[in-house]
Amino acid sequence: MQSIKCVVVGDGAVGKTCLLICYTTNAFGYIPTVFDNYSAQSTVDGRTLSLNLWDTAGQEEYDRLRTLSYPQTNVFIICFSIASPTSYENVKHKWYPEVGHHCPNVPILLVGTKKDLRNNPDVIKKLKEQNQVPITSHQGGNLAKQIHAVKYMECSALNQDGIKEVFTEAV
Repeated sequence: MQSIKCVVVGDGAVGKTCLLICYTTNAFGYIPTVFDNYSAQSTVDGRTLSLNLWDTAGQEEYDRLRTLSYPQTNVFIICFSIASPTSYENVKHKWYPEVGHHCPNVPILLVGTKKDLRNNPDVIKKLKEQNQVPITSHQGGNLAKQIHAVKYMECSALNQDGIKEVFTEAV
């Protein structure tokens, strides 16, 4: 069986772990991660693949440790939260440069997480207090082009919306 290594990166608390837990267990839950590994089987075009999913910590104190998980990666999923313009900006300024430096020719899938919060009145109010708004699908698509991502996708682990599609695209 062919094995695919998929490493998920992005700022802390953008939903990387929830994305992986939701995909592998069909449940929604969150435990802050230093580093974790999940495994799942996926069937694409009639072929069954072993998908090795590597969760990483987004916090700065783990920068050196995180990059140790990068060798032999087949695909990166770079995540940002639709409800966090800062995490969106960090894709350009941190995550894409880091991944590109360590694995320059590995495909990237850009994923906007927490899609369910885009129209949440509390989130909109909190962002407005900081002169910010949630990230639009159009902005996500533009960023994907800027970082030469294979595709831009959005999902919600809470609603299990778009989760399976992200990993189908990854393989």
